[in-house]
Amino acid sequence: MLPEIPQPVLAEMAEIGPRWGSNVPGHVRRMIEAFTPVLARAPKDGVEVARDFPYGEDPRQVLDVYRPKRARSETALLPVVLFLHGGAFVDGEKDRTPEIYSNVLYYLARHGILGINVEYRLAPLHKYPSGTEDVRRAVSWARGNAATFGGDPRRLFLMAHSAGAAHTGAYAYGSGDAIAGHIVVSGRVRAEMWPDNPNAQKVAAYYGTDPDALEKASQVNYVGPSSPRTLIAVAEFENPFIDVHCAELYFRLARAQGRAGKFLRLEGHNHTSIIASMNTADERLGREVVAFVSAPR
Repeated sequence: MLPEIPQPVLAEMAEIGPRWGSNVPGHVRRMIEAFTPVLARAPKDGVEVARDFPYGEDPRQVLDVYRPKRARSETALLPVVLFLHGGAFVDGEKDRTPEIYSNVLYYLARHGILGINVEYRLAPLHKYPSGTEDVRRAVSWARGNAATFGGDPRRLFLMAHSAGAAHTGAYAYGSGDAIAGHIVVSGRVRAEMWPDNPNAQKVAAYYGTDPDALEKASQVNYVGPSSPRTLIAVAEFENPFIDVHCAELYFRLARAQGRAGKFLRLEGHNHTSIIASMNTADERLGREVVAFVSAPR
């Protein structure tokens, strides 16, 4: 049974939500600390995990595979989702705690999806476009190895949270090979250093400070008629401007493709709880992700 989000955690979300942007690092820590014990009670049965496969030479170029246990009679290949964590370009890891971000991959695997949790290189040592290059390498690894784990390399999706979506977006809408779909959760899909952006200096650590270079690197500028299907989700209480940038991405995709896709705004959630809630009883995001990945091609 999926654990309910306890009332004290919900109360804390309601208390810090309206002032989320006043102390993003502190509020992120509070949510990580609040959700980790909740997710420790989440179901992990029926999932096999194989860890730390290298997809490059750097120590951070590793990934974990979350595979559903299957009956011998099941032969159909499973859709594959590669997930990239957030961290404002200079921080973060695939296992932020023993429960976060593995909760995302456990949820996917429990619903018949092969999940791949991707670690990648960070700024300031590794600058733009190193994240995009890491996505490219991880996708190549998945195409070559997914079938070994029961995954279908022809049904490969990218999913990312926060800064991770800057890297997946650059691949999905830029020069990357075609993928089956892109899932953006509270994604930083525009590179900017606006005065009220509390993470502006972290953006600069990855992209630099030249305004023209920032504009050129912004993923929203590369969508077009042939862009992959995209699911976009934001929280009610976001890091400043992330919801604005995601709305811009949604509009640009709709205008380019002549139809509106799916845009979720999860009431009550903040930038961290939106992703930490996966594999809890709050399945608003999880159900939409599974439906998106499972939809007929």
